[in-house]
Amino acid sequence: MPIPRKTSLAVITFAVMAGIPYFVPIPVISDYRPLDPKGLLAVLDFPMRKGVEEEVANPLASPASVDALKAKRMMGTSGKNLVDPSHALDHFYEALLKNEVTRILHYGDSPTTADLITADARAMLQREFGNSGSGFVLVARPWAWYNHRGVSMEASNWRIDIAGNAELKDGLYGLGAVSFRGQPGAVAHWNLRDASHTSVEIYYLSEPDGGEFVLEAEDKELGTVDTKAEARAPAFAHFDVPPGSSHFTLKVTSGNVRAYGADFRKDNPGVVYSSIGVNGANVTLLSRALNLKHWEDELRHYKPDLVIVNYGTNESGFPNFVDGTWGRELRLTVTRLQQALPETSILLMSPMDRGELKPTGEIDTISALPRLVNTESRIALDTGVAFFNTFEAMGGQGTMARWYSSEPRLVGADYIHPMPAGAKIVGELLFSALHDGMQQYKLQTLKQRMAETAPPKQEEASRP
Repeated sequence: MPIPRKTSLAVITFAVMAGIPYFVPIPVISDYRPLDPKGLLAVLDFPMRKGVEEEVANPLASPASVDALKAKRMMGTSGKNLVDPSHALDHFYEALLKNEVTRILHYGDSPTTADLITADARAMLQREFGNSGSGFVLVARPWAWYNHRGVSMEASNWRIDIAGNAELKDGLYGLGAVSFRGQPGAVAHWNLRDASHTSVEIYYLSEPDGGEFVLEAEDKELGTVDTKAEARAPAFAHFDVPPGSSHFTLKVTSGNVRAYGADFRKDNPGVVYSSIGVNGANVTLLSRALNLKHWEDELRHYKPDLVIVNYGTNESGFPNFVDGTWGRELRLTVTRLQQALPETSILLMSPMDRGELKPTGEIDTISALPRLVNTESRIALDTGVAFFNTFEAMGGQGTMARWYSSEPRLVGADYIHPMPAGAKIVGELLFSALHDGMQQYKLQTLKQRMAETAPPKQEEASRP
Protein backbone atom coordinates (compact mmCIF):
# COMPACT_ATOMS: atom_id res chain seq x y z
CA MET A 1 0.00 0.00 0.00
CA PRO A 2 1.58 3.39 -1.00
CA ILE A 3 2.28 5.89 1.80
CA PRO A 4 -0.06 8.96 1.68
CA ARG A 5 1.50 12.12 0.20
CA LYS A 6 1.15 14.21 3.37
CA THR A 7 2.68 11.47 5.48
CA SER A 8 5.63 11.18 3.08
CA LEU A 9 6.26 14.93 3.20
CA ALA A 10 6.10 14.93 6.99
CA VAL A 11 8.64 12.10 7.21
CA ILE A 12 11.02 13.81 4.75
CA THR A 13 10.75 17.14 6.57
CA PHE A 14 11.48 15.48 9.92
CA ALA A 15 14.50 13.64 8.45
CA VAL A 16 15.95 16.87 7.03
CA MET A 17 15.47 18.79 10.26
CA ALA A 18 16.85 15.96 12.35
CA GLY A 19 19.90 15.68 10.09
CA ILE A 20 20.87 19.38 10.18
CA PRO A 21 22.79 19.11 13.52
CA TYR A 22 24.89 16.29 12.07
CA PHE A 23 25.99 18.07 8.93
CA VAL A 24 26.08 21.78 9.84
CA PRO A 25 29.42 22.48 11.55
CA ILE A 26 28.03 24.79 14.25
CA PRO A 27 28.80 23.66 17.83
CA VAL A 28 25.59 25.05 19.31
CA ILE A 29 23.41 23.22 16.81
CA SER A 30 25.34 19.97 17.16
CA ASP A 31 24.43 19.85 20.83
CA TYR A 32 20.81 19.30 19.81
CA ARG A 33 21.14 16.09 17.85
CA PRO A 34 17.77 14.39 18.45
CA LEU A 35 18.73 10.86 17.33
CA ASP A 36 21.66 8.55 17.71
CA PRO A 37 22.22 6.95 14.27
CA LYS A 38 23.04 3.61 15.92
CA GLY A 39 19.86 3.81 17.94
CA LEU A 40 17.89 4.69 14.83
CA LEU A 41 19.18 1.55 13.10
CA ALA A 42 18.19 -0.49 16.11
CA VAL A 43 14.69 0.96 16.00
CA LEU A 44 14.34 0.28 12.30
CA ASP A 45 15.59 -3.30 12.66
CA PHE A 46 12.52 -4.87 14.21
CA PRO A 47 11.94 -8.28 12.59
CA MET A 48 9.18 -10.23 14.31
CA ARG A 49 10.48 -13.30 16.09
CA LYS A 50 9.52 -16.53 14.39
CA GLY A 51 6.42 -18.03 15.89
CA VAL A 52 4.91 -14.82 17.29
CA GLU A 53 2.33 -14.71 14.51
CA GLU A 54 1.21 -18.23 15.37
CA GLU A 55 1.04 -17.38 19.07
CA VAL A 56 -1.10 -14.30 18.46
CA ALA A 57 -3.51 -16.28 16.30
CA ASN A 58 -3.36 -19.38 18.50
CA PRO A 59 -6.72 -20.44 19.97
CA LEU A 60 -4.82 -21.34 23.16
CA ALA A 61 -5.07 -17.71 24.27
CA SER A 62 -6.68 -18.68 27.57
CA PRO A 63 -5.29 -17.28 30.85
CA ALA A 64 -3.30 -20.46 31.51
CA SER A 65 -1.67 -20.64 28.10
CA VAL A 66 -1.02 -16.89 28.03
CA ASP A 67 0.80 -17.23 31.35
CA ALA A 68 2.91 -20.03 29.91
CA LEU A 69 3.71 -18.05 26.77
CA LYS A 70 4.71 -15.05 28.90
CA ALA A 71 7.01 -17.34 30.84
CA LYS A 72 8.43 -18.61 27.56
CA ARG A 73 9.18 -15.12 26.30
CA MET A 74 10.78 -14.24 29.64
CA MET A 75 12.90 -17.34 29.31
CA GLY A 76 14.03 -16.27 25.87
CA THR A 77 15.33 -12.93 27.13
CA SER A 78 16.55 -13.48 30.67
CA GLY A 79 17.45 -17.15 30.78
CA LYS A 80 16.93 -17.04 34.55
CA ASN A 81 15.78 -20.67 34.71
CA LEU A 82 18.89 -22.02 32.98
CA VAL A 83 21.70 -22.09 35.54
CA ASP A 84 25.23 -22.88 34.39
CA PRO A 85 27.87 -21.24 36.60
CA SER A 86 30.49 -23.83 35.62
CA HIS A 87 29.92 -23.23 31.87
CA ALA A 88 29.10 -26.91 31.44
CA LEU A 89 27.18 -26.13 28.25
CA ASP A 90 30.09 -24.39 26.51
CA HIS A 91 31.03 -27.58 24.65
CA PHE A 92 27.47 -27.86 23.33
CA TYR A 93 27.38 -24.21 22.26
CA GLU A 94 30.75 -24.55 20.55
CA ALA A 95 29.51 -27.63 18.68
CA LEU A 96 26.50 -25.69 17.41
CA LEU A 97 28.64 -22.81 16.23
CA LYS A 98 31.10 -25.05 14.36
CA ASN A 99 28.39 -25.76 11.78
CA GLU A 100 29.12 -29.48 11.77
CA VAL A 101 26.97 -32.20 13.39
CA THR A 102 25.72 -31.62 16.94
CA ARG A 103 24.37 -34.72 18.70
CA ILE A 104 21.88 -34.59 21.60
CA LEU A 105 20.61 -37.41 23.82
CA HIS A 106 17.54 -36.66 25.92
CA TYR A 107 16.80 -39.27 28.62
CA GLY A 108 13.38 -38.98 30.24
CA ASP A 109 10.16 -40.63 31.35
CA SER A 110 6.71 -40.98 29.76
CA PRO A 111 6.37 -37.65 27.89
CA THR A 112 9.77 -38.34 26.30
CA THR A 113 8.59 -41.84 25.42
CA ALA A 114 5.94 -40.33 23.16
CA ASP A 115 8.45 -37.77 21.81
CA LEU A 116 6.49 -34.98 23.46
CA ILE A 117 8.56 -31.91 24.36
CA THR A 118 11.59 -33.44 22.60
CA ALA A 119 9.98 -33.36 19.15
CA ASP A 120 9.26 -29.65 19.44
CA ALA A 121 12.71 -28.83 20.81
CA ARG A 122 14.24 -30.92 18.00
CA ALA A 123 12.23 -29.16 15.32
CA MET A 124 13.26 -25.70 16.53
CA LEU A 125 16.93 -26.60 16.88
CA GLN A 126 17.00 -28.18 13.42
CA ARG A 127 15.21 -25.21 11.90
CA GLU A 128 17.81 -22.90 13.45
CA PHE A 129 20.99 -24.96 12.93
CA GLY A 130 20.19 -27.56 10.26
CA ASN A 131 18.78 -31.07 10.16
CA SER A 132 21.31 -33.90 10.37
CA GLY A 133 18.80 -36.70 10.70
CA SER A 134 16.03 -38.29 12.70
CA GLY A 135 18.44 -39.92 15.13
CA PHE A 136 17.97 -43.04 17.21
CA VAL A 137 14.72 -45.05 17.09
CA LEU A 138 13.97 -48.32 18.88
CA VAL A 139 13.44 -51.59 17.02
CA ALA A 140 9.79 -51.88 18.06
CA ARG A 141 7.20 -50.19 20.27
CA PRO A 142 7.68 -51.30 23.89
CA TRP A 143 4.54 -49.28 24.65
CA ALA A 144 1.61 -48.52 22.36
CA TRP A 145 2.29 -44.78 22.67
CA TYR A 146 6.01 -44.95 21.86
CA ASN A 147 6.61 -42.44 19.10
CA HIS A 148 9.23 -40.52 17.16
CA ARG A 149 7.87 -37.63 15.14
CA GLY A 150 8.73 -38.18 11.51
CA VAL A 151 9.18 -41.96 11.85
CA SER A 152 6.34 -44.47 11.80
CA MET A 153 7.10 -48.05 12.74
CA GLU A 154 5.72 -51.54 13.17
CA ALA A 155 7.33 -54.80 14.23
CA SER A 156 6.50 -58.35 15.25
CA ASN A 157 7.90 -61.46 16.96
CA TRP A 158 10.37 -59.73 19.30
CA ARG A 159 10.90 -60.44 22.99
CA ILE A 160 11.21 -57.03 24.64
CA ASP A 161 13.34 -56.35 27.73
CA ILE A 162 12.96 -52.93 29.36
CA ALA A 163 15.69 -51.77 31.72
CA GLY A 164 14.49 -51.78 35.31
CA ASN A 165 11.50 -53.98 34.50
CA ALA A 166 12.78 -56.93 32.49
CA GLU A 167 12.87 -60.69 32.66
CA LEU A 168 16.48 -60.47 31.48
CA LYS A 169 18.44 -58.58 34.14
CA ASP A 170 21.93 -58.35 32.67
CA GLY A 171 22.00 -54.57 32.18
CA LEU A 172 22.76 -54.90 28.46
CA TYR A 173 19.90 -52.76 27.16
CA GLY A 174 21.68 -50.56 24.63
CA LEU A 175 21.55 -46.81 24.16
CA GLY A 176 17.77 -46.66 24.48
CA ALA A 177 17.48 -48.77 27.67
CA VAL A 178 15.37 -51.38 25.83
CA SER A 179 16.58 -54.51 24.05
CA PHE A 180 14.83 -56.75 21.52
CA ARG A 181 15.52 -60.46 21.10
CA GLY A 182 14.42 -62.19 17.92
CA GLN A 183 14.73 -65.38 15.89
CA PRO A 184 13.82 -66.01 12.24
CA GLY A 185 10.45 -64.41 11.71
CA ALA A 186 11.23 -61.34 13.81
CA VAL A 187 10.91 -58.21 11.69
CA ALA A 188 10.99 -54.43 12.16
CA HIS A 189 9.82 -51.73 9.75
CA TRP A 190 10.63 -48.01 9.86
CA ASN A 191 8.99 -45.49 7.54
CA LEU A 192 10.62 -42.05 7.46
CA ARG A 193 8.66 -38.99 6.42
CA ASP A 194 11.92 -37.43 5.19
CA ALA A 195 13.49 -39.41 2.35
CA SER A 196 16.76 -37.48 2.31
CA HIS A 197 18.70 -39.53 4.87
CA THR A 198 22.03 -40.84 3.64
CA SER A 199 22.95 -43.51 6.19
CA VAL A 200 21.53 -45.76 8.87
CA GLU A 201 23.34 -47.55 11.66
CA ILE A 202 21.89 -50.58 13.45
CA TYR A 203 22.77 -50.92 17.14
CA TYR A 204 22.95 -54.56 18.29
CA LEU A 205 24.73 -56.93 20.66
CA SER A 206 27.49 -59.20 19.41
CA GLU A 207 27.59 -62.49 21.38
CA PRO A 208 28.86 -66.09 21.12
CA ASP A 209 25.45 -67.50 20.18
CA GLY A 210 24.50 -64.63 17.87
CA GLY A 211 22.58 -65.06 14.63
CA GLU A 212 22.18 -63.05 11.45
CA PHE A 213 19.93 -60.26 10.27
CA VAL A 214 19.44 -58.49 6.96
CA LEU A 215 18.60 -54.83 6.39
CA GLU A 216 16.56 -53.66 3.42
CA ALA A 217 15.73 -50.24 1.98
CA GLU A 218 12.68 -50.05 -0.29
CA ASP A 219 12.63 -53.89 -0.25
CA LYS A 220 16.16 -54.07 -1.64
CA GLU A 221 18.85 -55.68 0.49
CA LEU A 222 21.55 -53.39 1.84
CA GLY A 223 23.51 -56.12 3.58
CA THR A 224 23.60 -59.03 6.03
CA VAL A 225 25.12 -58.86 9.51
CA ASP A 226 26.47 -61.79 11.51
CA THR A 227 26.15 -60.95 15.21
CA LYS A 228 28.24 -63.90 16.39
CA ALA A 229 31.43 -62.96 18.30
CA GLU A 230 33.70 -64.34 21.00
CA ALA A 231 32.45 -61.94 23.67
CA ARG A 232 29.28 -60.01 24.37
CA ALA A 233 29.71 -56.36 23.47
CA PRO A 234 27.85 -53.49 21.81
CA ALA A 235 28.19 -53.55 18.03
CA PHE A 236 27.15 -51.29 15.18
CA ALA A 237 26.44 -51.96 11.51
CA HIS A 238 26.65 -48.96 9.18
CA PHE A 239 24.82 -48.83 5.82
CA ASP A 240 24.76 -46.18 3.14
CA VAL A 241 21.22 -45.40 2.06
CA PRO A 242 20.20 -45.22 -1.62
CA PRO A 243 18.87 -41.76 -2.53
CA GLY A 244 15.15 -41.30 -1.94
CA SER A 245 14.78 -44.23 0.47
CA SER A 246 12.17 -43.87 3.21
CA HIS A 247 11.13 -47.46 4.01
CA PHE A 248 13.53 -49.75 5.91
CA THR A 249 13.14 -53.33 7.08
CA LEU A 250 15.22 -55.43 9.46
CA LYS A 251 14.71 -59.22 9.36
CA VAL A 252 16.28 -61.92 11.50
CA THR A 253 17.36 -64.66 9.10
CA SER A 254 19.06 -67.16 11.41
CA GLY A 255 19.90 -67.87 15.04
CA ASN A 256 19.30 -65.44 17.89
CA VAL A 257 19.67 -61.70 17.38
CA ARG A 258 19.60 -59.07 20.10
CA ALA A 259 19.08 -55.62 18.62
CA TYR A 260 18.54 -52.16 20.09
CA GLY A 261 17.60 -49.67 17.42
CA ALA A 262 18.41 -47.73 14.26
CA ASP A 263 20.15 -44.37 13.98
CA PHE A 264 19.16 -42.43 10.84
CA ARG A 265 21.56 -39.70 9.72
CA LYS A 266 22.21 -37.17 6.94
CA ASP A 267 25.63 -36.10 5.72
CA ASN A 268 24.95 -32.36 6.08
CA PRO A 269 25.68 -30.14 9.11
CA GLY A 270 22.99 -29.70 11.73
CA VAL A 271 21.42 -31.24 14.82
CA VAL A 272 20.59 -34.86 15.64
CA TYR A 273 18.27 -34.99 18.68
CA SER A 274 17.48 -38.48 19.96
CA SER A 275 14.62 -38.87 22.41
CA ILE A 276 15.35 -41.72 24.86
CA GLY A 277 12.23 -42.18 26.97
CA VAL A 278 11.20 -45.12 29.15
CA ASN A 279 7.66 -45.28 30.44
CA GLY A 280 7.39 -45.04 34.23
CA ALA A 281 11.15 -44.47 34.54
CA ASN A 282 12.93 -42.75 37.38
CA VAL A 283 16.54 -41.74 37.83
CA THR A 284 17.60 -45.23 38.98
CA LEU A 285 17.25 -46.33 35.36
CA LEU A 286 20.56 -44.59 34.67
CA SER A 287 22.15 -44.99 38.10
CA ARG A 288 21.43 -48.72 38.60
CA ALA A 289 19.65 -50.57 35.80
CA LEU A 290 22.23 -50.19 33.01
CA ASN A 291 25.50 -52.12 33.04
CA LEU A 292 28.09 -49.36 33.37
CA LYS A 293 30.68 -50.67 30.89
CA HIS A 294 28.03 -51.53 28.31
CA TRP A 295 26.32 -48.16 28.62
CA GLU A 296 29.65 -46.32 28.44
CA ASP A 297 30.46 -48.07 25.16
CA GLU A 298 27.05 -47.15 23.73
CA LEU A 299 27.40 -43.51 24.80
CA ARG A 300 30.93 -43.15 23.46
CA HIS A 301 29.90 -44.55 20.10
CA TYR A 302 27.02 -42.08 19.78
CA LYS A 303 29.37 -39.23 20.82
CA PRO A 304 26.76 -36.82 22.18
CA ASP A 305 27.62 -33.15 22.54
CA LEU A 306 24.80 -32.75 25.05
CA VAL A 307 23.09 -35.24 27.36
CA ILE A 308 19.85 -34.12 29.00
CA VAL A 309 18.70 -36.01 32.12
CA ASN A 310 14.99 -35.35 32.60
CA TYR A 311 13.46 -37.36 35.47
CA GLY A 312 11.56 -36.63 38.65
CA THR A 313 7.88 -36.78 37.75
CA ASN A 314 7.40 -40.36 38.93
CA GLU A 315 9.67 -39.91 41.96
CA SER A 316 7.69 -36.90 43.17
CA GLY A 317 4.85 -39.21 44.21
CA PHE A 318 7.09 -40.81 46.86
CA PRO A 319 8.10 -38.17 49.44
CA ASN A 320 10.40 -40.51 51.38
CA PHE A 321 12.33 -41.31 48.21
CA VAL A 322 12.57 -37.62 47.34
CA ASP A 323 13.86 -36.67 50.78
CA GLY A 324 16.16 -39.63 51.28
CA THR A 325 17.35 -41.27 48.05
CA TRP A 326 16.67 -39.01 45.09
CA GLY A 327 19.74 -36.83 45.52
CA ARG A 328 22.16 -39.74 45.88
CA GLU A 329 20.83 -41.54 42.79
CA LEU A 330 20.91 -38.36 40.71
CA ARG A 331 24.47 -37.64 41.81
CA LEU A 332 25.49 -41.19 40.85
CA THR A 333 23.89 -40.74 37.43
CA VAL A 334 25.87 -37.55 36.81
CA THR A 335 29.08 -39.26 37.97
CA ARG A 336 28.48 -42.13 35.53
CA LEU A 337 27.92 -39.73 32.64
CA GLN A 338 30.97 -37.63 33.48
CA GLN A 339 33.08 -40.79 33.67
CA ALA A 340 31.84 -42.00 30.28
CA LEU A 341 31.83 -38.61 28.53
CA PRO A 342 34.28 -36.23 30.21
CA GLU A 343 34.06 -33.60 27.45
CA THR A 344 30.29 -33.73 26.92
CA SER A 345 27.87 -31.08 28.19
CA ILE A 346 25.36 -32.39 30.73
CA LEU A 347 22.06 -30.71 31.55
CA LEU A 348 19.77 -31.72 34.41
CA MET A 349 16.23 -30.80 33.38
CA SER A 350 13.70 -30.72 36.20
CA PRO A 351 10.27 -32.31 35.82
CA MET A 352 7.25 -30.26 34.89
CA ASP A 353 4.72 -29.31 37.51
CA ARG A 354 2.66 -32.24 38.76
CA GLY A 355 -0.80 -31.55 40.10
CA GLU A 356 -2.99 -33.46 42.54
CA LEU A 357 -6.56 -33.07 43.73
CA LYS A 358 -6.60 -31.73 47.28
CA PRO A 359 -9.31 -32.57 49.89
CA THR A 360 -10.69 -29.08 49.27
CA GLY A 361 -11.43 -30.04 45.68
CA GLU A 362 -8.71 -27.75 44.34
CA ILE A 363 -5.83 -28.85 42.11
CA ASP A 364 -2.40 -27.89 43.37
CA THR A 365 1.25 -28.95 42.99
CA ILE A 366 2.10 -32.25 44.63
CA SER A 367 3.88 -31.43 47.88
CA ALA A 368 7.22 -33.19 47.26
CA LEU A 369 7.87 -31.70 43.82
CA PRO A 370 9.35 -28.33 44.87
CA ARG A 371 11.71 -30.15 47.27
CA LEU A 372 12.78 -32.49 44.47
CA VAL A 373 13.50 -29.55 42.16
CA ASN A 374 15.53 -27.79 44.85
CA THR A 375 17.59 -30.93 45.44
CA GLU A 376 18.20 -31.30 41.71
CA SER A 377 19.37 -27.70 41.49
CA ARG A 378 21.83 -28.28 44.33
CA ILE A 379 23.17 -31.50 42.79
CA ALA A 380 23.77 -29.69 39.48
CA LEU A 381 25.72 -26.99 41.29
CA ASP A 382 27.75 -29.53 43.30
CA THR A 383 28.66 -31.64 40.27
CA GLY A 384 29.38 -28.76 37.89
CA VAL A 385 26.64 -29.48 35.35
CA ALA A 386 23.90 -27.20 34.01
CA PHE A 387 20.35 -27.07 35.37
CA PHE A 388 17.10 -26.08 33.66
CA ASN A 389 14.20 -25.41 36.02
CA THR A 390 11.27 -26.54 33.90
CA PHE A 391 8.92 -26.25 36.89
CA GLU A 392 9.56 -22.53 37.34
CA ALA A 393 9.90 -21.79 33.63
CA MET A 394 6.38 -23.04 32.92
CA GLY A 395 4.85 -21.05 35.78
CA GLY A 396 5.77 -22.77 39.07
CA GLN A 397 3.32 -23.69 41.81
CA GLY A 398 -0.16 -24.52 40.53
CA THR A 399 0.68 -24.51 36.82
CA MET A 400 -1.10 -27.78 36.09
CA ALA A 401 -4.27 -26.45 37.73
CA ARG A 402 -4.20 -23.51 35.32
CA TRP A 403 -3.35 -25.77 32.40
CA TYR A 404 -6.20 -28.14 33.22
CA SER A 405 -8.73 -25.30 33.35
CA SER A 406 -7.52 -23.71 30.13
CA GLU A 407 -9.47 -24.01 26.90
CA PRO A 408 -8.37 -26.20 25.29
CA ARG A 409 -6.70 -28.14 28.10
CA LEU A 410 -2.92 -28.28 28.11
CA VAL A 411 -2.64 -31.27 30.48
CA GLY A 412 -4.53 -34.54 30.85
CA ALA A 413 -6.93 -35.49 33.62
CA ASP A 414 -4.06 -36.97 35.67
CA TYR A 415 -2.57 -33.43 35.97
CA ILE A 416 0.77 -34.96 34.91
CA HIS A 417 0.96 -35.70 31.20
CA PRO A 418 0.86 -32.69 28.88
CA MET A 419 -1.36 -32.52 25.86
CA PRO A 420 0.53 -31.82 22.61
CA ALA A 421 -0.07 -28.07 22.96
CA GLY A 422 1.29 -28.10 26.51
CA ALA A 423 4.28 -30.18 25.50
CA LYS A 424 5.02 -27.69 22.74
CA ILE A 425 5.18 -24.87 25.30
CA VAL A 426 7.72 -26.82 27.37
CA GLY A 427 9.74 -27.70 24.26
CA GLU A 428 9.84 -24.03 23.31
CA LEU A 429 10.91 -23.08 26.84
CA LEU A 430 13.82 -25.52 26.63
CA PHE A 431 14.83 -24.28 23.18
CA SER A 432 14.61 -20.64 24.24
CA ALA A 433 16.78 -21.29 27.30
CA LEU A 434 19.46 -23.06 25.25
CA HIS A 435 19.32 -20.46 22.51
CA ASP A 436 19.66 -17.63 25.03
CA GLY A 437 22.58 -19.43 26.67
CA MET A 438 24.30 -19.79 23.31
CA GLN A 439 23.90 -16.08 22.61
CA GLN A 440 25.55 -15.30 25.94
CA TYR A 441 28.34 -17.74 25.09
CA LYS A 442 28.90 -16.02 21.73
CA LEU A 443 29.03 -12.61 23.42
CA GLN A 444 31.49 -13.81 26.05
CA THR A 445 33.69 -15.48 23.42
CA LEU A 446 33.70 -12.29 21.34
CA LYS A 447 34.72 -10.21 24.37
CA GLN A 448 37.56 -12.61 25.13
CA ARG A 449 38.85 -12.49 21.54
CA MET A 450 38.69 -8.70 21.49
CA ALA A 451 40.60 -8.54 24.75
CA GLU A 452 43.26 -10.92 23.41
CA THR A 453 43.77 -8.96 20.19
CA ALA A 454 43.55 -5.45 21.65
CA PRO A 455 46.86 -3.54 21.63
CA PRO A 456 48.40 -3.13 25.10
CA LYS A 457 47.66 0.14 26.81
CA GLN A 458 50.64 2.45 27.04
CA GLU A 459 51.36 3.85 30.46
CA GLU A 460 51.15 7.61 30.73
CA ALA A 461 54.48 9.33 30.84
CA SER A 462 55.29 10.41 34.34
CA ARG A 463 54.99 14.14 34.91
CA PRO A 464 58.14 16.03 35.90
